[in-house]
Amino acid sequence: MSGRRALVTGGAGFIGSHLADRLIAGGYHVRALDDLSTGSLSNVAHLEGSSAFELTTGSVLDGELVGSLVRDCDLVFHLAAAVGVEYVIHNQIKAMNVNVRGTEVVLEHASRMRKKAILFSTSEIYGKSEAVPFKEGDDSALGPTTVARWGYAVTKALDEIMALAYSRERGLKVVIVRCFNTCGPRQTGRYGMVVPRFAKQALAGEPITVFGDGSQTRCFAYVGDVVDGVARLAECEQATGEIFNIGSDREVTIMELAREVKRVSGSASPIRNIPYSEAYGEGFEDMTRRVPDLSKIRALIGYEARTDLEGIIRSVLESPKS
Repeated sequence: MSGRRALVTGGAGFIGSHLADRLIAGGYHVRALDDLSTGSLSNVAHLEGSSAFELTTGSVLDGELVGSLVRDCDLVFHLAAAVGVEYVIHNQIKAMNVNVRGTEVVLEHASRMRKKAILFSTSEIYGKSEAVPFKEGDDSALGPTTVARWGYAVTKALDEIMALAYSRERGLKVVIVRCFNTCGPRQTGRYGMVVPRFAKQALAGEPITVFGDGSQTRCFAYVGDVVDGVARLAECEQATGEIFNIGSDREVTIMELAREVKRVSGSASPIRNIPYSEAYGEGFEDMTRRVPDLSKIRALIGYEARTDLEGIIRSVLESPKS
C-alpha cells in the first residue's frame, strides 16, 4: 500500500477526516477536497504540516478541479454530500445539487481516468421499511415527495444507481457502503446528529431532548471501526461492484441512549420528550427501527464493530466538538 495516493472528497468532514487518518496510517498520501460548508478545518488541524496530507478547498461541483485531483490519485473515496436530517430539510436545493450533480462529476472523472471509486451512501436508503434487519438487496419504502426528509434518501439512491450504471456501462470499479449512524470524536450536533447533541446538552446541564416518545431504535457505530472497514473493502477486489451495509447491529432505543449519555457523563440533566413537529416542523416522518444485516461484510472481510455504546459516548463527550 506504500506510496499510493487517495482522494477523499468531503475530507474535512467528520467521517472524511477519520478516513484520512486511517489511510495515512496505512501508507497512503491523502488529498482531501472540501468546501467547508459542513466540514471544518479543525477536523484536519492535526494533519497540518504532514507530508502525507493535502487539503484543497473547493467544491465537487467544480469539474475542472475534481478532474485534476482524480487524475493525481489511485483511489477515490467520495463522501462529499449534504449531511444530517436537519441540514437537509432546511437546505433541500443545495443538498440535491451536491448529492446528485457532485456525485455525477466524481463518477464521470473516475470512470474516464480508470480510477476505483468508493461511494459513501446511507441507511436512509431503506426508508420506512419494516423488514429488519435490512439486507443490501431489500426494497426501499420511502414516504411521499411532499415530506422533505425523503429527498435525501432519493438523492443517495440515485447516487447508487448512477455508480452501478457507470460500473456496467463504462467499466468503473466501484464499491458502495451504506453507513448506519456513525459516531465519534469531531462529530457535531448542529445538523441533527443525536449522540453529539445529547452529549452537548448533558455537559451543559440542559434538558436532554428526545424527539417523539423515544421508542425508535438505532444502531450506533464508532467511526474508527467504520473507516477501518471501508479501507479494507477498498483493498478487496471481491468487493468491487458490490453494496455493503457498515456500522453496528446492536440496537438501542433513543430513550435508552439518552439515559446512557446521562449516566456516562454524570449529568443531572432531565430527559425531556418533545414532539417531532417542534423539532422539524409539521409532517416529519421517522423510522421506528433501523438495523443493518452485516452478514455480507462479515463474510467478506471479517468486519466487526468493536467499540461498544459506552465507548462511543465517552469518545464524543471527550471531543472538543461535544
